[in-house]
Amino acid sequence: MKQPGKKPGLKNLRGRDFLSVEDFSPKEIKAVFALAADMKARPKSYRKSLEGKFVALIFEKPSLRTRTTFTVGVAQLGGGSITLTPADINLGKRESVYDVAKNLERWVDGIMIRTFGHDICTSMAEHASIPVINGLTDHEHPCQALADFFTIIECKGNLAKLKVAYVGDGNNVAHSLVLTAARLGARMVLATPATFKPDAGVMERSCAAAEETGAAIAWTSDPAEAVRDADVVYTDTWASMGQEQEAEARRKIFAPYQVNRELFSMADPGALFMHCLPAHRNEEVTDEIIDSSNSVVFQEAENRLHVQKAVMQALMRG
Repeated sequence: MKQPGKKPGLKNLRGRDFLSVEDFSPKEIKAVFALAADMKARPKSYRKSLEGKFVALIFEKPSLRTRTTFTVGVAQLGGGSITLTPADINLGKRESVYDVAKNLERWVDGIMIRTFGHDICTSMAEHASIPVINGLTDHEHPCQALADFFTIIECKGNLAKLKVAYVGDGNNVAHSLVLTAARLGARMVLATPATFKPDAGVMERSCAAAEETGAAIAWTSDPAEAVRDADVVYTDTWASMGQEQEAEARRKIFAPYQVNRELFSMADPGALFMHCLPAHRNEEVTDEIIDSSNSVVFQEAENRLHVQKAVMQALMRG
C-alpha cells in the first residue's frame, strides 16, 4: 500500500490511496475541502486538471450518486473513465483481485472501487501501484463523509461550535462520519440500539483522535439525548445493501430511531437534516423532515461531485 509522505498538503497526497478517512490528516482534509470549494466556485478553471488521465470505476454494488459523480467528475476534469461491473470482472471468482489490480495499473491512472468487503478494497490498493479510492465498502464510506462535513461547513461554518447527531444503525457511514468528526474537531453523538453500535475499534480510534483535535465523541442508545440541541441531525437506512433479508426485523428494532417531527423538534431550530441517500421514506425519516427547509440532502449529493473531484486531483496529480 502506498505510504504517506512527510509534509501535509495536497502535493503530499499524490500517488496515495483513499480507503479510509484515517488515510488523511486533519490538515489534508482541510486542503481537500479548500480545493473542492474552489472547484465548485470556478469549475471552468479545472477543465484540464486530469487531462490524459484515466480512471477505472469498479462497481460490485448498485449505485446512483457514486457512479454519476465519479463519471461526471472525471470528465469535468478532462480525464476519461471506464466502468467495470460484476459482469466484466466478478472479483475473486472470474479473476483474482491481484490479477485485476496488476492489469489495471498498466492501463489507467487510478481506481475507484465500490464493493462489499473492505478487505477487497485494501487488497486492491496493496497490489496496484496507482491510487485506489474507496467508493464504499461494508466498513466505510469515506467519500460520503468528506462530502457531508464539507456541506456542514458550507452551511454552518466553524465545526468546533457544532453538535452533530447521528441516529440509526452504526454502519459504514456512521464509521466514516465519526472518524471525520474526530479529525475536524466536531462534537458528535451517535445514537444506535445497543446491538447495532458502531465498530468498537472505530470508536476507540475516533476518541483517540478527538483528544488531539479537541473534538468530543460519544455514544448513546437514546435518540432524544443525541438529538437534543443538535445543529445537525443525520440518519441512514436501517438495512444496508446485502442486509435486505434483515429489513423486517430491523424495522421493529429501529422504529424508535425514526427522524420525525417529534424527534427533530428537540434539535436546534436551525438544525440541518442530512442523509447519504437513498432514503427509505417514512421509515428512518418522514417525508415531512426530508422535504423540509432544514433538509440539505440534495446539497450533500451535489457536494459528492466537488469533493471527489478534489480527491482525484490530489491523488492523481497533486
